[in-house]
Amino acid sequence: MMGLLQRWVLHNFWLKALSLLLATGLWMAISADQEPAEVALRVPIEFQHMPAELEISSAAIPDALVRVRGPERLIRELRSTDIHAELELGDTKPGERTFDLKAQQIRLQRELTVVQVVPSQVHLSFDSRLTREVEIHARVTGDFAAGEQIARVQVDPERITITGPRHHVELVDAATTDPIDASQTTTQATFVTNAYVPDAMVQVVQPVPVRVTVIMEKRAPAEREP
Repeated sequence: MMGLLQRWVLHNFWLKALSLLLATGLWMAISADQEPAEVALRVPIEFQHMPAELEISSAAIPDALVRVRGPERLIRELRSTDIHAELELGDTKPGERTFDLKAQQIRLQRELTVVQVVPSQVHLSFDSRLTREVEIHARVTGDFAAGEQIARVQVDPERITITGPRHHVELVDAATTDPIDASQTTTQATFVTNAYVPDAMVQVVQPVPVRVTVIMEKRAPAEREP
């Protein structure tokens, strides 16, 4: 009996030893991948079912820092694009509102667990959307030749459409062009530029190039005192 067992053990001994070594290494590799690990990722907050005529009027919208735990093989490959923080805005109205940001608002793979979400609350301001037209004011600068001055400035188009939170849009008197240096202009010259609104919460609807024509004239000589 002992001889039979010895022959079985020694038969293809090195092949058996190699197989055992490979199996042990594979088990250790898989076991290490299953060990729990943790990572913190910064992800954007997605707003679900935003009412069509509502605008977020908060100057800054925070990201969410999400701590996630799970098997190391998944944590190692995890990217911020794989995680989504969601807020439901379907019943939101103009005004201020605070939302709880919990693990239930985080969308990720089933094998992963949300450990912490920072911030735990998000405070936002909302306003109804307003769209209206405003004039475009040209900003012309320059050192002109002696006796020359600007007679008039023509802007095409003269008006532009803006949109955004009502209280922001109502405060906009006009859009302004980028600075135009007309120093070399003697009779008239046309410049192509852009118009903008200083308030970052207000958007220009369908931005287009703005043509500004600067027309010069001779300055009338000063009258001499008698």
